[in-house]
Amino acid sequence: MSDTDGAPYRALEPDEKLRVLLDEERELDHDAFDHDDAWAVGSWLRATALERALGIGIAVSFGEQRVFHAATPGSGAVNDAWLDRKFRVVRHFAHSTLAVRTQYEVGGSTFDEAAALDPRQYQAAGGGFPVLVRGMLLGAIGVSGLEMHDDHALVVEALRAHRAGTA
Repeated sequence: MSDTDGAPYRALEPDEKLRVLLDEERELDHDAFDHDDAWAVGSWLRATALERALGIGIAVSFGEQRVFHAATPGSGAVNDAWLDRKFRVVRHFAHSTLAVRTQYEVGGSTFDEAAALDPRQYQAAGGGFPVLVRGMLLGAIGVSGLEMHDDHALVVEALRAHRAGTA
């Protein structure tokens, strides 16, 4: 699966997509993740977005505290609102927003129809990803501004780069 392009996710059937998404969460679980890690991942996302001319909002939170926030040209306040809605989903379900959305698809429904959560406050659109430390939810990393699969893929790419020591 390509790290920088969400197209491979879109090509998968929901059952297989969910397996891939949950595997990513297990792969990207951390032994530790602190403010310096948040800065490194967030800064990598910003630099990469500028290099690729992507208009996105970027955030990292630890619980309710936003520990990194940036925006690139072409983004707007609407992206911050989307990040807030995505982060609520990550905190509620302890999974990526794309995995939550896909779980509902696997069940034959949609998040908006079946979650019983206010869609003005919660949105299971790709781009919100859990910060897991030894299986425990510490916070979330998010991108907003691209097609949802591309938002998700960019966050995964950033976390993989951080794990490899290149972010």
